[in-house]
Amino acid sequence: MTRPIIAILRGLDPVNAIDTCNILIDAGIENIEVPLNSPDPFRSISQMVDRFGKGALIGAGTVLDIADVKRLADIGAGMVVSPDCNPAVIDATRAAGMQSFPGCFTASECFTALRHGATGLKIFPASIMGPSGVAALRAVLPKDCKVYAVGGAGSDNFADWLKVGTTGFGIGTALFTPDLTRDDIRDRARAIVASYDQAAAKI
Repeated sequence: MTRPIIAILRGLDPVNAIDTCNILIDAGIENIEVPLNSPDPFRSISQMVDRFGKGALIGAGTVLDIADVKRLADIGAGMVVSPDCNPAVIDATRAAGMQSFPGCFTASECFTALRHGATGLKIFPASIMGPSGVAALRAVLPKDCKVYAVGGAGSDNFADWLKVGTTGFGIGTALFTPDLTRDDIRDRARAIVASYDQAAAKI
């Protein structure tokens, strides 16, 4: 990954997939997931992979079973993100050569994910754990473990999370909702990138 921000495009439809992905990449966000409860998500992901897959990490979120992992591998996706810690999904994702970001909340889930080869941990919902919870986990997690805060982390508090060892962030509705115009998405993406860069520069 480059800048450790994952755009969560829940509700994206295939008609807008290419333009939305292009806007985000131009703004500096090169890690993009389309949750599988979006309209026709595999088509959107396939289009985005074909156009941008060589320079960006494109994948799916809300991945709950290995059948969907196989479909993602078949269309060339590079990333699988889940709301839960399912060892079978992690194993299948890594076996297919894709990056794996399972949802974790407890130390047990974190270490289970790491033992099965997870690329990084998606702390979800981060708003409940808070930076203090990540700090507690960081005391026992491997130092090189990647920890992403999802749900509750954003432009107003990036620095708080980074100070306790959070690696990166998954950003959803603060960045994208289906009703936003292209200009809205562009403005939000640029603002989030600027806020992240400012916070990261101080750590």
